Amino acid sequence: MRYFYLIIFICFLACNKSMEKEKEPYIVVLGTAQDAGYPQANCNKNCCANAWENPQNTKYVSCIALVDPVSKQQWLIDATPDIKFQLRLLEKQTKINPLDGIFITHAHIGHYAGLMQLGREVIGTENMPVYVMQKMKSFIKRNAPWNQLIKIKNVLLKDLENKQAIQLNKRIKITPFLVPHRDEYSETVGYRIETKKKTLIYIPDIDKWHDWDTDISNLITNVDYALLDGTFYQDGELERDMSEIPHPFVKETMGLFSKHSKEDKQKIYFIHLNHTNPLLIDGSIEQKEVVGLGFNIAKQGNIIEL
Repeated sequence: MRYFYLIIFICFLACNKSMEKEKEPYIVVLGTAQDAGYPQANCNKNCCANAWENPQNTKYVSCIALVDPVSKQQWLIDATPDIKFQLRLLEKQTKINPLDGIFITHAHIGHYAGLMQLGREVIGTENMPVYVMQKMKSFIKRNAPWNQLIKIKNVLLKDLENKQAIQLNKRIKITPFLVPHRDEYSETVGYRIETKKKTLIYIPDIDKWHDWDTDISNLITNVDYALLDGTFYQDGELERDMSEIPHPFVKETMGLFSKHSKEDKQKIYFIHLNHTNPLLIDGSIEQKEVVGLGFNIAKQGNIIEL
């Protein structure tokens, strides 16, 4: 009988540990495509044909959610044109509603245009916290229809500062950091998300790695996960001079980390994929190459435990 109770006790401890693990904060990937989504409007080329003919292959614009299942809080990073679908996907995953805030990376359409859904024509939120850098704040305040969201108190803008952490609750903090990008209307930031156990960085948009004053190689060794700009797979992907839109090619990033450990490579998830990027096509040679070299491709619906 003594052994019976011992077994029961051990099972209880194992179950309790499992439940604790399930309660850790986590990331939900709500979209993986570049600002225009996949398929892209007016694209009748082979790259988008499969998605037009098979809507289940549609990919939403890049966005992640940060979720704390204990406090029942959740935040979006970026408000995309696909926000209504992403909020639905998030609610089905977390059973939590509503949001506790939105963090914006920059003023390109795929990253802030979804704010319009917060207005009186749609959700009609009340003082939704929207976290922005100073130029992004000025852009929203000076331009319609975005400034109407402030005027009628659909949103409440919250200031961000470069490398200044915000403590979201006792378990999670988030830190914006400036990255070089085409900053026509605002600065551009990535985000560092930290819990007591793990750290994740999210950089959906950046110019070439060598244009940044931070060594991405060293950065990766000091985090647990990195969702990195994978907009284009390689040069020649577009019928235009791709130096005009200087994202790091996936092949360049893989080359940069070619001598890193298997553990470092496994931290990297490519995201923000342009409609021309063959990594969007399941079973493509390029997908197999990336996975075969030890890297990951972010998938819509991915859960990353923190």
